[in-house]
Amino acid sequence: MSEPAPLRAGVAGVGFLGQHHARNYTELPGVTLAGIYDTNPARAAEIAAKHSTKVFASVEELGKACDVVSVVVPTQYHCAVALPLLAAGCHLLIEKPLCPSVEEADKIIAAAKQANRMVQVGHIEHFNPVMDFLEKNVSKPRFIRTERLAPLIPDPTENDAESATEGHVNPRVKEVDVVLDLMIHDIGLVLKLVDSRLKRIDAAGSSVLTKHMDIANARLVFEDGCVADLNVSRLSKKRERSWRLFQRAGYMSVDFDQCTGHYIHLSMLGLKREEIAVQKSEPLKRELAAFVNSVRTNTPPKIDVNFGKTALEIALTITAQIKAAGL
Repeated sequence: MSEPAPLRAGVAGVGFLGQHHARNYTELPGVTLAGIYDTNPARAAEIAAKHSTKVFASVEELGKACDVVSVVVPTQYHCAVALPLLAAGCHLLIEKPLCPSVEEADKIIAAAKQANRMVQVGHIEHFNPVMDFLEKNVSKPRFIRTERLAPLIPDPTENDAESATEGHVNPRVKEVDVVLDLMIHDIGLVLKLVDSRLKRIDAAGSSVLTKHMDIANARLVFEDGCVADLNVSRLSKKRERSWRLFQRAGYMSVDFDQCTGHYIHLSMLGLKREEIAVQKSEPLKRELAAFVNSVRTNTPPKIDVNFGKTALEIALTITAQIKAAGL
């Protein structure tokens, strides 16, 4: 039996994160990078030359040449870019957050259904090896505390797919507030691990150095009694992506950046401490490989468009609650 034809992949938006989508598509087996699109011609030419691929003059032209496309443009343009790509018959991976509004999310959901095409949302932490460990070992958590901190001016020496260039403010602060930028990661992870309906949200936050909200805290209370306390800031000196999770007979402390942590739990001999040993790997590559596999096998993606909408709704509720309080 002959091998299936390679999937033709494209990337719409090749900024700091989009360039990594392009690179990973060139490294995935059974995938060819058919081309890219970006509103900055010089940037598009640079990335295309690096990967020996084609620059398309419009989103519509990119869609005609591709089977799958990553949408990595600024959040406010997700819907405008996604709709013509779906109409062209492309399966999409849309970076998180899905959209800036629920109304636009619904437009994408309707268009995907009409085109019979798959949409995966880029909640990348679900493909972090630490999340693999948590999904296997977490059962009925009682309390979760998360810290997701980022510097306003990222350190260029850190391997951060969401950072900017040296001495420049992280460009994400110009697009969305800290809830849609950082907290939505942890919202999605908590929703995957807590098998219960959300009962109540209590939130607080503030803008400090930018026009958008820079720091925020949200307490998510679930009907089964689980409480998730989420803390985010874009004013930290250093990055942090840490969790502490408590469940009956056990406590976990994990670092999503370093892929390390420990698990303290009851055993026949009393309390036992186990180091969490997971092999570091690039979450984005795992995410794109899963997306490609879903398209090839016609199976629902792990993080589908409806899950992305739910995470967005919770994030927007948190933001609205903070704004209503005048904080």
